[in-house]
Amino acid sequence: MKKPYSTPDLNREAKLKAFDRLLTIMDELRENCPWDKKQTLESLRHLTIEETYELSDAILEGNLQEVKKELGDLMLHNVFYSRIASEAKQFDVADVLNAICDKLIERHPHVYGDAVADDEQTVKNNWEKIKLKTGNKSVLAGVPNSLPALVKAIRIQDKARGVGFDWEKKEQVWKKVEEEMQEFKNEFNVETNQAIDKQKALAEFGDLLFSLVNYSRFLEIDAEEALERTNKKFIKRFQYLETESAKDGKKMGEMTLAEMDEYWNRAKLV
Repeated sequence: MKKPYSTPDLNREAKLKAFDRLLTIMDELRENCPWDKKQTLESLRHLTIEETYELSDAILEGNLQEVKKELGDLMLHNVFYSRIASEAKQFDVADVLNAICDKLIERHPHVYGDAVADDEQTVKNNWEKIKLKTGNKSVLAGVPNSLPALVKAIRIQDKARGVGFDWEKKEQVWKKVEEEMQEFKNEFNVETNQAIDKQKALAEFGDLLFSLVNYSRFLEIDAEEALERTNKKFIKRFQYLETESAKDGKKMGEMTLAEMDEYWNRAKLV
């Protein structure tokens, strides 16, 4: 048994007091506020998703004050769900916290047991194997169906890797990318002058995207983050185009592509 982390937390009392304060406020709101009294697990769901994306935005922007704010919103939601469940005598926040503590201890035998794990990948591999031993029928069972497709692809590949189902070298993955690219291009062979089979093209494009996500993983690039950063870059440059062209008395939809490209190229320099 390895010795658990025991560095004293000099601010522990303040943290516990703050959490107790949140629990008290949640109880008061649930009993006295018309809006809070009306909420259900289902009505809060879409708000929680929104708050999660707002946290993601704050992290990508590197805005730690916004990160703090969004973490608080999510903490409130966790307490809110627990309070609602306690009213139905299903579970309360103590059950939630104890459950995650038990799971963390169980899935970190290299810290709380005699297992050895000297690197991150070994920890992740052990995690997936332990989940199979404790009831999961599939390694992929923990991937939510409602995840956005790009994030889901990342999680699927990561979990498969955890049990050894993966390419050995990144060069093999790149060869697969090139193979999928060619198969996709074959659906658009202009020389044959054949109508495009959109369903086949859709399938091949999906395969291509999946293989690119796989390659990004081997390069230790988060594909979701990479695409979102490009989204933000495009938005910034397009809004520059809109703003600067308006200053020159030009209107979107009436400019030529060459005119818009001029503003776009200027936006790259900002």
